[in-house]
Amino acid sequence: MPLYVRARKNFGSFVLDVDFESPDGVMGLLGASGCGKSMTLKCIAGVVRPDEGLIISNGRVLFDSSRGINLPPRSRGVGLLFQNYALFPNMTVEGNIMTVLGRAARDAGDLYRSLISRFHLSGLEKRYPADLSGGQQQRTALARIMAAAPSLIMLDEPLSALDSYLRWQLEGELASILEEFGGVALYVSHNRDEVYRMCRGVCVMNSGRNEPVRTVQDLFDSPDTLASSLLTGCKNYSRIERVGPRKVRALDWNAELECGGTVADDAGFIGVRAHYVHPVSKPGDNVFSCRVERVTHDVFHTIVNLIPEGTSPEREYSRVRMEITREESSELRAGDIIEVGIKPRDVMPLKK
Repeated sequence: MPLYVRARKNFGSFVLDVDFESPDGVMGLLGASGCGKSMTLKCIAGVVRPDEGLIISNGRVLFDSSRGINLPPRSRGVGLLFQNYALFPNMTVEGNIMTVLGRAARDAGDLYRSLISRFHLSGLEKRYPADLSGGQQQRTALARIMAAAPSLIMLDEPLSALDSYLRWQLEGELASILEEFGGVALYVSHNRDEVYRMCRGVCVMNSGRNEPVRTVQDLFDSPDTLASSLLTGCKNYSRIERVGPRKVRALDWNAELECGGTVADDAGFIGVRAHYVHPVSKPGDNVFSCRVERVTHDVFHTIVNLIPEGTSPEREYSRVRMEITREESSELRAGDIIEVGIKPRDVMPLKK
C-alpha cells in the first residue's frame, strides 16, 4: 500500500488509536469535530510524535517506534495544507513559493514559473496574502506544497472557511489538482457531501478510532455503524430488539419492521433515511401510526416531523423525520394521525 498508518497517542483525556491503509487516489477521513482527524495528519507529517506505531509512505518508513525511527517533518516528503493555508503574511506569493524552492537552486526559476502558470497565479506574484481572495490564497498554498514535490498530500478541511459559492468553485479546481497529482491524498472533512464528491475511499473516525477503509459508494449505500450512519446524513434511528433473522422491534417507534437483509446479533439500532419514509393509505407490513408534530416547507421538499403512536416525544430517538414532495404533504396538518411505511430494503441494521 502507498500509505500505511498505525499510530497511538495518549493525550490524557483523549486517546488517538488509528490503523489504516490507503491506496493511490484521494481518501477521505470523515468524522465529527474533535474525533482525531487533524491529529492523525499531524502524526503522519511529523508535527506530533505518536507514543507508538508505524507510518510508511510509498515504501519509506517515516516513523517506527519499535526501531526508534522518527524522520523530521522536512524529510518526510509530505505536503500538509492547513485549514487557514498557513501562508507567511509578510511574504508575497513569489516569496511564499520560493521559500520552498530556494532562489539559488538549479532550475528554481523554471519550476517557479511553471507553478505560477499551473495554479493560475500570473499577475499575483507581488501580492501579499492579505490582498488575495480565499481561492488565490488556497492556490498559493497548494503551489508551495507542490514546489516541494511531495509523495503524499494531506488537506485539513481545505474548504470549510469559504462561503458556499467560492467553496463550489474551489472544490472543482482542487479536484483537478489532486487528479493530476495522482499519488496518495488524504482529505480531512466533517462534510459528507464534500467527501462523497472528492474521494474514492473513506475512513470514518469516531472518538480517536477509525473504522475500516471502504469505498465512498459502499459507505453511503450501507453504513453499518451508528457513527458512520450519522456522518452520511441519516436522520432517523431507533434502538432495537432482534425478533427474527430479518425482523426487529423498533423500541423507540413502537413498531415491528422487516429488514432487507439478515440482522447481525450485535446490531443495536436501525437507521432509516428521511426520504425513505412515506405516508401510506392503510395499515400493513412495515407500517406504523404516527402523529404529525410539524410540517415545514423547505426550498425543494417538505419536512414532516412525526411522533410514533404509543411513544414519548421526550425519548432521544422517538421522533421520525419524513422528507416528501410538496404534493404528498399538501393535506397534512399538525395533529393528524397518519400511517407511514418503510420498505424492508431501506431499514439499515447498525452496530453501536
